[in-house]
Amino acid sequence: MSGQESRLLGRWGEALAADVLRQRGYSILDAGWRCRFGEIDLIAADKTYLCFVEVKLRKSAAYGAPREFVDWRKQEKLRLTAQMYLSEHPTDLQPRFDVVEIYAPQGIQTQRPEIHILENAF
Repeated sequence: MSGQESRLLGRWGEALAADVLRQRGYSILDAGWRCRFGEIDLIAADKTYLCFVEVKLRKSAAYGAPREFVDWRKQEKLRLTAQMYLSEHPTDLQPRFDVVEIYAPQGIQTQRPEIHILENAF
């Protein structure tokens, strides 16, 4: 898969995750928020939580569950990036880190991707 195809697939997965979060009552505040420490795929909020969401899409679990790719290094980058976001966007909401796993065996042609939301993942 080329870099361009991979980016397209990633954006498609993030859009799916955003749709599912909206259906669950979240507002999407930002997508692809970047700073010098890294990027947060989605930033969503409900009445209680400000969720920093990492989206992981895979065609299969042959090499492990998508959540397994959010290792301690990635978690640390996400924490630092979230701290920077919070310094620029103060809130009274409780921060939380979620992971959205998406299984899409046929890539963007997948008719019914399997989506799992892991709240408070780390």
